[in-house]
Amino acid sequence: MRVELHILVAAALIALTPPTFAFDPKLPPLGLPTAAMYGAALLPERDGVVSWTTFADVESVRQGSRVVPEFGKAVLALDRQRVRIQGFIVPLEVSDRRHFLVSAVPPHCPFCLPAGPDAIVEVWAKAPVAWGIEPITIAGRLEVLRDDPSGVLYRLSDAEAVVKTSR
Repeated sequence: MRVELHILVAAALIALTPPTFAFDPKLPPLGLPTAAMYGAALLPERDGVVSWTTFADVESVRQGSRVVPEFGKAVLALDRQRVRIQGFIVPLEVSDRRHFLVSAVPPHCPFCLPAGPDAIVEVWAKAPVAWGIEPITIAGRLEVLRDDPSGVLYRLSDAEAVVKTSR
């Protein structure tokens, strides 16, 4: 009986304690930050590198019975152009270092995508790319995909890792 009373008191205290850990005054007024917003904090914009806020300029629109992406002008201007992106590698297969994803945010789980389709670029590299937990910069020909069956919005082909030069 005494143990049950302690459990009841503990449960009541937990239930009555306000969830202060769930409130963060730094959150944007509309809720949690988007992947592009979070990625911009981790990966500051650099000259010659397409920002994740540019990739985020896409909306889902209803077209008849389908929902399709509608890209902004800045995104469409990049279609078929050679660009540089920076981000975190998300392997698709451990043994394949030529086909992977680059994300605006680092992966947090080996079985989960860390962001939505506007913050992920599928990459097909010319040669195997070494990766780790640090962000990389990669260059290639960008394709803006309007109707990919897998839901991918962006693909980088003929890609190569950009090697950092020391000064």
